[in-house]
Order: sequence, then C-alpha cells, then structure tokens
Amino acid sequence: MRGMSRTLGKIMGTSVNLVELWRGGRMESAHTGHAVVMDSTGQIVQSWGDPDHVTFPRSSAKILQAVPMVESGVADKMGLTQAQLALSCASHSGAAIHTNPVQSWVHDLGFDDNAFVCGPQWPADLPARNGLVKTDATPCRHHNNCSGKHCGFLTMVKANGWGPEYAEIDHPLQIVIKQAFEELTEETSAGWGIDGCSAPNHAVSIRGMARAMATIAAADDSTTRGAALVRLRAATMAHPELVANVDRACTHLMRAGKGRVSVKTGAEGYFIAIIPEKKMGVALKIMDGTTRASECAMAAILCQLGVLDANDPLVSRYANPTLKNFAGLVTGDMRAVL
Repeated sequence: MRGMSRTLGKIMGTSVNLVELWRGGRMESAHTGHAVVMDSTGQIVQSWGDPDHVTFPRSSAKILQAVPMVESGVADKMGLTQAQLALSCASHSGAAIHTNPVQSWVHDLGFDDNAFVCGPQWPADLPARNGLVKTDATPCRHHNNCSGKHCGFLTMVKANGWGPEYAEIDHPLQIVIKQAFEELTEETSAGWGIDGCSAPNHAVSIRGMARAMATIAAADDSTTRGAALVRLRAATMAHPELVANVDRACTHLMRAGKGRVSVKTGAEGYFIAIIPEKKMGVALKIMDGTTRASECAMAAILCQLGVLDANDPLVSRYANPTLKNFAGLVTGDMRAVL
C-alpha cells in the first residue's frame, strides 16, 4: 500500500503458529500470526504472538469507518435503513442482493456509478460473474466489494455538501474517520496506506483493534457514540448475508452464532470479532495473508470462548476442516493452534 504518511514504527513482532495443515500424520505447513482477545476494561484475556504488532486492518476496519455517519446524525437525516448500515460495513460478493440496493442507494443520493472512487471489480458471486460473462458485459464500480462502504461515504458527502474527492487523506470525511478510528483504538494512527478500494486505511496494533472491537461489544445507548456503535453491530448481525454473502465465512459464522457475535474479514489475513454478551473483542492477523487461515483461527477462538459450537457444520468447515483431493479422498486436515 502506498501513501504512507509516517513510519509505521514496530512492524515485525514475533509471530507464532496459529494454523497448521496436517497430512499423513505430519504437519505439512503452518500459517503464523498474531491474535488478541480483549475485554471492555482494556485487559488482554488471551493473546498469541505479539499484541503490539502494527499492521493494516483493511476491511476489518469498515465498522469503524461507518461510525461518523451514524454518530453525526447523517444516517437518520438521510433515512438510512438497518440494511444500508450493514452494507456500509460490508465486503460483499457483488451478488444481486448487494448490487441492486447499492445502485438504488447511490441513485437516491443523486449520483451514478462514476461517483464511486473504488474501481470496477469482477463479482466473487458466481451467478453474478457468470451473468456478466454470458452477456459479454464488464464489471462496474458498484460490483466492487467495497461499494456499500462507499455509499456510506457518499451519503456523508451529500449530507455535508463536501467535495467529491472523498478518498483523499485530507478530505473532511477522512479527517472525521481518522478521529473516530484513533479514539476507538485508543492509539494514534501509526501511518496510513491506500486500500484496495482507494480509501485510506490506518495502521494500528492488534491490541488496539481488539480494544476497539471490545468497546463496540460493550456499547450501550447511554451516549451518542454508544448508540451509534450499538446500531452498527446490530445491523451486521441482522444482515450477515449483506456483510459478505450467503456462501462466505463471515455470514456462516454469524448465522451459527445466532446473534451472539459479529465478525468481519479483512484482506491479507485480517479478521475481527465483536462479542456483546462477553463485552469482548478479537483481532487477528495471519502473516502470510491467507484467508483460509484467518477464518480457521477466528472460528477456533470463538469456539474456545464458548460463542460458537465446534460441532456446528457451519463452524467446523472453518475451525477444523477435512482436506480432500480431487478424487474426494481425505488427505488431511487444517487445525488452529490455540
């Protein structure tokens, strides 16, 4: 990621094996990383690797980026629904359930596809992707997995009369996002880079991100910010298929949690969880950036905390999946090391 505003400082900590792959009774490979479980008092409940490892949370930060929109009253002023709040926190797959409401939202704001600064992206959703291929169509910006977040950004732009270059680091939108990010993580931004969707992404320690998620988990309606955090976490848990897609880990784990947890993936092996009933937050980073490993580690941590049932098929497919070859033969398994 380019656009660093200052040195990241401590970048490389000592990572540990978080996920291992076994074949024929031998460990064949391993994914190292860092993870922190934190409570709402700021105490680390459990950790693996270096809690102070600094990195980019990528799309795991989307719920933090949506806070100013709700906290400022813009969400209510613009009549946003709970589903739209969920989409503002989403890394969707470009399915019709995502792109149809995104297009309606941006048009209701008086904008079109060109208003998004995120680039066109082929849908990860297979029916949507095949639909484009069969008609010789090309993907649009509303297919981008971050277009829901950008609808939220454009909502702030519209409501405040701000300029269209909303992804610039010195734009009023990014200034208020950075302020909320630093207040919730309780850390000064260690630096920033340009995310896959062209928006700034701030670096933070694993500890800081877990702290922010614990704050969201413990939030109540007693303050304006608390009420905003409650609404955003509730929106993600109420609409997990909008946050990801019907066939994605975020959706499966939230459905298995039955309203007990909100989870969100991020690029390059990042993952967060918000656990309201325990007032705890989780943040983890797989150092080689592998998504399957971050999904496995998060599922296992949530099982260990008693939030998910390891025997639930929606959970076991991530926490301890059986590995098969193309002939359907079981060749080994993937397991978290906790």
